Amino acid sequence: MNLNGNGTHASTIRPLKPGIFAPIPSFFLPESEDLGQSLPLHVSVVSRILIIHLDIPSFENHVVRVATAGVGPLLAGSMGEAIHLSHDERVTLIKTARKALDDAELLNVPIIAGIGAGSTRESIDLANEAAAAGADYAIVITSGYFAGALAGNKKALKAFFQEVSSKSPIPVMIYNYPGASGGINLDSDLISELAIECPNICGVKLTCGDVGKLTRVAATVSDPMFSSLHPRTNKNAPFLVLGGFSDFLLPSAYSNGHGAITGLANVAPYATAKLFELSKASIIDPSFLPEAQRLQGIVGRADATIAKASISGTKYLLQKLYGYGGHPRRPLPPIDPVVAEALWEHSHTQALVRLEQEVSGKVQ
Repeated sequence: MNLNGNGTHASTIRPLKPGIFAPIPSFFLPESEDLGQSLPLHVSVVSRILIIHLDIPSFENHVVRVATAGVGPLLAGSMGEAIHLSHDERVTLIKTARKALDDAELLNVPIIAGIGAGSTRESIDLANEAAAAGADYAIVITSGYFAGALAGNKKALKAFFQEVSSKSPIPVMIYNYPGASGGINLDSDLISELAIECPNICGVKLTCGDVGKLTRVAATVSDPMFSSLHPRTNKNAPFLVLGGFSDFLLPSAYSNGHGAITGLANVAPYATAKLFELSKASIIDPSFLPEAQRLQGIVGRADATIAKASISGTKYLLQKLYGYGGHPRRPLPPIDPVVAEALWEHSHTQALVRLEQEVSGKVQ
């Protein structure tokens, strides 16, 4: 790790670029919570995490699978059940992912790590731990536990992101997801102010699904004068405006958006990466637009259908397609078998599977 005198990264080796990122699920061994109860007392906490709780081989396979398709990994986010992970488990996942990527000769693929927690202090602790473990970037969400006091308090919300980003040793991305933060929904004015005033903030993920908000923030940071007037702490970490879904990748490209962090990229990494590539290409050469529109239709319908099944649905589809997935940690329930079969047989899912096969050149 390359640190400067005040403990922050002097330079990020792996640049943050526009594109598609996948919030990687955390995979757990079957019945691990129950088995963990019966471990002998002499078994260490680290051994308990590595051997009993986390399915490391599946995690390694999946990180390399999506990265090979041109999709960047985001660890310990909402899809990764960050709220269910201990600090040690988060560190283990980052170290494991970095080694798996390096062993696969994907040395330039950056890792984004979630540092969302219940307090500002813990988020800063997680940022330091993530950096030490090998993460290149962090992403942070406001805690929803005290949403009643925070949601309408712009000063407090702004102070949270200012403090976390200024004390983090790696660049930090804003995560706006009202569904996971007690309804807290950052508006475009606040996000734009943070982009201007906080040089260690490297972007925003908008899982609010607000296309207008994306357009407004993208207009701010894409202004020709923005980078010179408001340079980033790290030149390799520009401010990216990313959607939280795949269903508006094409229109967001025309509004100077930079891609998406989308759960669908776990199921169909080649298809989502291809859609982003065609969307950008169509701006320069309109002959690519019809194909981009075709892919956007398939991806958009599948995103809406699969997102309804949440984490358990994505894990089920991974199990069906690739042989790993498993169940989420309690209290999240596994997907109902009837719902699972309906999800697999849904025309939107099957169209996505065919598209992934077509784009990747592989038969699942």
